Amino acid sequence: MSLSSGTTDLSALIGAHLPFLRRYARALTGSQSSGDAYAAATLEAILQDRSVFETGIGDKAGLFKVFHTIWASSGAPVAVEAEGAEALAQKHMAKLSPNTREALLLHTIEDFNTSEVAAIMDTDTSEVETLLSTARQEMSDAVSGRVLIIEDEAIIAMDLEALVAEMGHRITGVARTHTEAVQLGKSERPDLILADIQLADNSSGIDAVNELLGELGERPVIFITAFPERLLTGERPEPAFLISKPYREDQVRSAVSQAMFFASTETLKG
Repeated sequence: MSLSSGTTDLSALIGAHLPFLRRYARALTGSQSSGDAYAAATLEAILQDRSVFETGIGDKAGLFKVFHTIWASSGAPVAVEAEGAEALAQKHMAKLSPNTREALLLHTIEDFNTSEVAAIMDTDTSEVETLLSTARQEMSDAVSGRVLIIEDEAIIAMDLEALVAEMGHRITGVARTHTEAVQLGKSERPDLILADIQLADNSSGIDAVNELLGELGERPVIFITAFPERLLTGERPEPAFLISKPYREDQVRSAVSQAMFFASTETLKG
């Protein structure tokens, strides 16, 4: 079935923002399949009734607002019949105040300002500020653990190490290459891996992470890259947690806190 001109224009309008909606949906649900299902439902809702897409608040914010309408109407479920580590993550999730994770992700990972977050979540800016403050406190108190950093740039590695340590986590080591990462990961099993994509010897951080996960089992992973859109194509399994270079401190803090809630984070296959 051919697309109408209006549908084609709409697709072009929201297409650039779709990878980031999918990233947000996966971070929110902790699952690529669940996140993508919500993203697909969002597109279907817009195609069925274009009036739900509010361009007056910006194309990206308008797209996320439609998502949130569906998310809220479904009761914001995170997982169904979770087991093992994921079940533990959901136990932590149940203790958080309503809407706090959504506000934190929208503001820190997706870079919406408080007014945009308020429009997306259909609330006001003062409520958003309260949600953000509550989220940061609750999440920092909820989970702490051991973190392996895979990063070849010394200054960035030091910065990440300081940020993660300030959050109450213990750094198991900093690796600059695939080989170092695997050795460090095996010698002291981390609870979270924070990894760059391109390493010092031109090896792949993705390959290093996948080798470690094969050896250690499932655990949360955060990837860092200057080109996140290249990894959000839908052509292969994608990371639930992905932050862009150059990053901000609050993005790292949010991603680390979020990832600790999902011990079953899905990772890339290189």
